[in-house]
Amino acid sequence: MTDIKSMTLSQQADLLRAMGQPAYRAKQLFSWLHRGATSFGEMKNLPLDLRARLEESCVISHPTVARKQVSQEDGTIKYLWRLADGNCVETVLMGYRHGNTVCVSSQVGCLMGCAFCASTLGGKVRDLTAGEILDQVLFTQLDSGRPISNIVMMGIGEPLDNFDNVLRFLELVNCPEGLNIGMRHISLSTCGLTEKIDKLAEYGLQLTLSVSLHAPDDATRSRLMPVNRSVGVDKLLETCRRYFEKTGRRISFEYAMIDGVNDSDAQADLLARRLAGTGSHVNLIPLNHVEESPLKPSRRVRAFQRRLEEQGINVTVRRKLGGDIDASCGQLRRRARREAEKGGIGQ
Repeated sequence: MTDIKSMTLSQQADLLRAMGQPAYRAKQLFSWLHRGATSFGEMKNLPLDLRARLEESCVISHPTVARKQVSQEDGTIKYLWRLADGNCVETVLMGYRHGNTVCVSSQVGCLMGCAFCASTLGGKVRDLTAGEILDQVLFTQLDSGRPISNIVMMGIGEPLDNFDNVLRFLELVNCPEGLNIGMRHISLSTCGLTEKIDKLAEYGLQLTLSVSLHAPDDATRSRLMPVNRSVGVDKLLETCRRYFEKTGRRISFEYAMIDGVNDSDAQADLLARRLAGTGSHVNLIPLNHVEESPLKPSRRVRAFQRRLEEQGINVTVRRKLGGDIDASCGQLRRRARREAEKGGIGQ
């Protein structure tokens, strides 16, 4: 069966042309899919025989809500979506002054093994299709009734480890005939797959690249992020400089503040030296506690921030949202997996 939602408008036009349909039918079909239609029977402006043929040869992906949690503190909504194969992924909807931002997952589970992240516990199950990533935006918007203006790819999974499907998703969500969310309203987070960062730079996309750095030295970063053992901080930062030169887009470095691990004055000084003159931005992230991890949130976030600012580094502290609803990445899916082992829901 053809995964029709993962097809671009031009690919859908080719499919319908092969069925003897006029070109305008593709825009009708594309519009229905990007408004959240879950069956061809809903598409009343398509001929009945065309709907029947599409039903026989194509499948429309759409998730169902396995669990939904709404923060009483700030209105953040966390969804656990069940996919067609029974696997579950997380999506978080956050409200800001500038609009509503949705944080989407790109994989079921994750291979990267970062010590502070619940998403990687249990490893990677599979990649998400472009349509399944898009569904998180579509159905979060439909279920919540809140229009989405911004997307961050910082949920479960490493986006650049699912490169082709993520690129297709970006094309779909940016399409004027669909949700038409501009690239400058999209952030993509990576743990630092250098070859894929170079590959992404070739596309010249105007999105924001966020690199999960979390330590300025190899010893600490390798302890926290196994990917660093094959890359190294020097190579990663050199790749980031190439990306900036190629695209002209400033990189944001994510830095989870971990008590007694990466929050010393010496590490702040080293980070400032490494990033000097790059025009980059550092986003300090108060660590969310993961039950299975011994790592604890830092008590020196503001001191670390001041130390960087004194040395000319552009730095902010991420606002913590949804603290009462397991809103950090992977926590809700992890809880559901534990319950599933006792006869609960999802994987």
